[in-house]
Formats: sequence, structure tokens, C-alpha cells
Amino acid sequence: MEWWSRGIDWTGGTPGLRWRGGRVSPLTYGQRLAFRAVGVRRCPGARGNPCPLEAVVPGRSTGGRCPECARLDRAHSVAADTVADDPQPYRVYLAWFGPGMTKVGITAEARGEARLLEQGAVAFSWLGRGPLMAARRTEEVLRQALGVPDRVAYERKRAARHALPPAGERAREVEELYRRARAVGGWTETLEPLEFAARDQAGAFRLDGLSRLDGTVAELVGGGVVTGRLLAAAGPDLHLLAPDGRCLALDTRLMRGWILEAAGEGEGFSVPVTAAVPVVESAQEELF
Repeated sequence: MEWWSRGIDWTGGTPGLRWRGGRVSPLTYGQRLAFRAVGVRRCPGARGNPCPLEAVVPGRSTGGRCPECARLDRAHSVAADTVADDPQPYRVYLAWFGPGMTKVGITAEARGEARLLEQGAVAFSWLGRGPLMAARRTEEVLRQALGVPDRVAYERKRAARHALPPAGERAREVEELYRRARAVGGWTETLEPLEFAARDQAGAFRLDGLSRLDGTVAELVGGGVVTGRLLAAAGPDLHLLAPDGRCLALDTRLMRGWILEAAGEGEGFSVPVTAAVPVVESAQEELF
């Protein structure tokens, strides 16, 4: 049986590794992970459809798809703003990733908190609910009025997780953003406002007390080994304590399209790692 990675899964509010064919391997904090990448990385396809060419894709691409499958994936995507006729209700949320790092976004109401787990939001609050286009307009109005983005760079999120303020401070920053958002006129005419309720996900991610981030896996390579004890997981990232004592982050989007096999006991960490980027130095933004 080939274990072809499809990245991380947050179904049910807990992390797991997804595999081709729909299998999911639950992850437990504190467990040892040890695997080796086999062969080359191939496009996993898009929207349940396998890539017809099983095209080879770059190791450092977080998208991990060939150009044709990437276009298919974005052709019917709320995040890419290519959907306008979805009849199901949507929610607008305010998310907090670290001090001074907040964003406004939308998600289908039926998905519950899954979108916030997938993004690695440490704290959040719902703001309103209604039709897709009303939610989309509200998102844009608030983004401009409040001066907050709809994207936060993953490098900044990762670094912030390792020095979190207390839960009360996190909630207060979300509440202040909520208060400012409610003061912006007009959007409540088309969207039903929801009462403020701070929700904190640091426990689900196991972030409190996380040691300093030493580096981030740059890519997987054929024959390269990743090994370590799972300290935390947030969004697409696994935070690992490597055998040499370093705290390293692995973006599971880099795993998609690789066949993985178990590594032997005692094998060392042997994939490229880049040094951690301090929050103040990271300005790159990525699309959720």
C-alpha cells in the first residue's frame, strides 16, 4: 500500500494526516513522527479529481499542484472570489493570529469552526451571517474601514505562536476589533449581526508554553527524513521537537503529492531547514 500524502485534516476539531483514497491518520500531541519521502513529488489533482498526468511539481511549492489542476481548484473557490451563486448561508469572522495580527474573513456556515482551525487562528469571534454576496461585501467594507487584511503571512503566524500573550489579552484584542466593526455603518442592513463571543483555539493547537521556533522545513526531498516529537499543530503546520533539540515547523502543504514511508529508529532529520524569521522581519503575504 502506498501512503500518498494529501496534507493535514482538521475534521472533528483534531489534527490528522490525510492520504490519497480518503484515509486519515489521527495525530496525538507528544507522539513521535518519523517518515521518509520516496521518489519525486507529484501533483495530487484537484477537487477530488486525480491529476491525469501525475505531473512532477516543485518541492518548495505550498500549492503543490500543476498549473492545470491549480486552475481547476480555483475555478470554484470562495477564497479566490470565483463563486457568486452559492445559496447556503455564510458567516463573517474576525480572527487573531498574534499581537497586532488580525483579519476579517468569511466561511460557509455549515463548515462551523473548521476554516479557523485550517488557518491557524488562535482566537476569533463571529461577526455576522447571511448570503454569500452580502458576507463578501461586508468583508471588503470592513477590511478597508478597519485597516485589517484578508491575509496574514504564514511566517508571521508561526513565529507569533511561540510567544503568545495570555488568553485574556487575546480575547480583548478580538473584542476591540469586533467593537470597531459594529461601529462601521451599512453592513447590518444585509447581514444579520451576531453577538460577540471570544473563542480560543490555543488548547486545540496545544500552543501554550511552546518553545522558541528555531527553523522551518523548506521542502521535502526524495530520501529525506523528517523525525521528531509532535509538540503542536496549527493550521497547516506541525511543530516538532527534532532529535537535536531544535523546535521546527513543518508546513504539511509541502507533504502533498509525496509518497511517504516510515523511517527507522534513530534516523536523523535530513531535509532542508531555513532559519526562523522574526515577526517584525516577515512581510510576505500568502493566500489562504
